[in-house]
Amino acid sequence: MNLQRIASSTSSRRLFSSTISRAVVVGRSSSSSLPFESIFGASTTPTINLNHNRYYNPFEQSSSSSPTNRTQRGQYTTHAQLPEEHQMIYDMCRKFADEELAPNAGKWDKEHSFPKDAVSQLAGLGLMGINVSSEHGGSELDALAYAIAMEEISRGCASVGVIMSAHNSLYLYPIDEFGTEEQKERFIKPFATCTGDGVDRTGVGMNIGCFGLSEPGNGSDAGAATTTATLSEDGSEWIINGTKAWITNAYESSAAIVFATTDKHMKHKGISAFIVPMDAPGFSLGAKEDKLGIRASSTSNLIMDSVRIPSNNLLGVEGEGFKIAMKTLDGGRIGVAGQALGIASASIDCAVHYALERNAFGKPIAELQSIQNKISKMVLARDAARLLTWRAATMKDEGSKYTREAAMAKLAASEAATMCAHQAIQVLAGMGYVTEMPAERHYRDARITEIYEGTSEIQHLVIAADVFKEYRG
Repeated sequence: MNLQRIASSTSSRRLFSSTISRAVVVGRSSSSSLPFESIFGASTTPTINLNHNRYYNPFEQSSSSSPTNRTQRGQYTTHAQLPEEHQMIYDMCRKFADEELAPNAGKWDKEHSFPKDAVSQLAGLGLMGINVSSEHGGSELDALAYAIAMEEISRGCASVGVIMSAHNSLYLYPIDEFGTEEQKERFIKPFATCTGDGVDRTGVGMNIGCFGLSEPGNGSDAGAATTTATLSEDGSEWIINGTKAWITNAYESSAAIVFATTDKHMKHKGISAFIVPMDAPGFSLGAKEDKLGIRASSTSNLIMDSVRIPSNNLLGVEGEGFKIAMKTLDGGRIGVAGQALGIASASIDCAVHYALERNAFGKPIAELQSIQNKISKMVLARDAARLLTWRAATMKDEGSKYTREAAMAKLAASEAATMCAHQAIQVLAGMGYVTEMPAERHYRDARITEIYEGTSEIQHLVIAADVFKEYRG
């Protein structure tokens, strides 16, 4: 069953409908304010809103606080509590990961080969356009469904997970959110289904997209773009010059979202976003990076030497590029959190199965307290990060501000992935250090989740800035 069929299922209510979500949010009563007194005496602020109107308040005295309505609002803590459609997505992705991805992930990693058939199957299942409207060829599912799918697909193969994530979060989303109808028809519809047409520059026979924000010299300083876009004298074309670095899906993509400076005097407010066909004259790729992990996905520079694109390939409004990039990364961090959760889950699977089968001191090592402590810490970190990820996803679906929550989810999940992968190798000991077992691959794959789409250090800055803003406001 593909996602279009799941989305159109009439057997149960489609709880993730954005229309329903907005109606629930509008009907929610304001959070309660409680009197506050510190150990130093009465606060100069008479009341403090402990909920800050951000999250569901279980003590809220209103008709909407019943357990039934709370579940309808998306306050899920286990897979068993999910609506039927989400459970179907979970089962479908889990089956696909176990049968098609996990058995081949090691081979793809070793050969650095793009998993073309697997990605084609993802497209057939509706996963390569999971959040896009059905009008434009997508599955029209919500962010929670995306997070669930990302975890399971990445549990099977983290490389396939990042291919899916970069395509959905970083390429399709900004066009869907900020693009014109003409842009959606041209740059979403063929990409949501990955159907290829015309000359195949990539050789993969499908339409995949990528996202060009980072540059060789700016790293985390996204506002310091040196790539420029200049309007031609007759106003009919933009001329783009510059290089973008660390671009996922570069070698398989046929179009890219590129951020370029259109007004140097305005700094980050002078950055604009463009949709750039990668077969345009003057567009080329750098060498494929030889990476530590996620080696079945390609990463390289995008090099633009006087690349000319039509003026109507401007995405959004001129000078709105930085805003588009930041909003895109908010949603992208939910995808990366899902990927990291998948790596953590795969590491747990590997460690638990080995601990149950490996005997030492006359019994399975699963009966040793030191091993039990490791497994407990791994599952605790994974499950906590999953709850943060689901919270960020449901807040996005509700139309709430979720920048902080996405950063928290990405931070917690990526650190959980690294920790779980590390501990899995400890459980396997020598067997964890060889390629015969997948533990070492999970360890290599996990490391990037703390780096791309905002390093862990950047996530801390995003979280803290939002906390201080909230308290000052």
